[in-house]
Amino acid sequence: MAFLAAAAVAVVLERTLYRRLYRASDLDQCLFTIGIVFVSIAVYAWFYGTVVQSAPMPSYLRGSVELLGMSFGAYRLFLVVMGLAVAALLITLLETTRFGARVRAAVDNQRMARGLGIDVDRAFMSTFALGGGLAGLGGAAAIEIVGLDHAFALTYLVYVLIVVAVGGLGSIGGSFAPALVLGVSDMAGKYYFPWLAAFLIYLVMVALLMWRPVGLFGKR
Repeated sequence: MAFLAAAAVAVVLERTLYRRLYRASDLDQCLFTIGIVFVSIAVYAWFYGTVVQSAPMPSYLRGSVELLGMSFGAYRLFLVVMGLAVAALLITLLETTRFGARVRAAVDNQRMARGLGIDVDRAFMSTFALGGGLAGLGGAAAIEIVGLDHAFALTYLVYVLIVVAVGGLGSIGGSFAPALVLGVSDMAGKYYFPWLAAFLIYLVMVALLMWRPVGLFGKR
């Protein structure tokens, strides 16, 4: 339900607002998105207040699982497996299917893609709906860990931007690898260096971008 609801909202936003910015720069689109985030925060706070919301977990996701002599929370293992499955599905969809070829062609050169008969508008709408749906799915699946408050979108938008900047544009795998690096660095920093935890992820980002300014897998 979260996937479908978020995908429907994404289609409305894409058709009414974002399609006007496809010829704009990446910075313009990013700033526009941040503006929508601020508006959504205000709307959520108006209707639901600023108290953190929670959701009960299904019974089959409670408890722990023993693996290799260690105990892992069933819910966290579920999130890990689901994340890997979604990443594999996206890579397969965009790299090996006709739909993925059309999306890549439309992103690389809209004019040439239209000349080849590709419906660029439909490709962008479908991709935007898919991204919005996955965002809704991720938020619903992780709500038990991160909670849900009025600033939820802004809090995690920062991490999304860091992952995209470090990974580089044009590759799902390029976002997956730095997400792992940054996530492990963030959690390890909080555990081993709590006095540096708030800054460690940004230090890692700066170091990686100084080494690879276009991102680890970015295209020049």
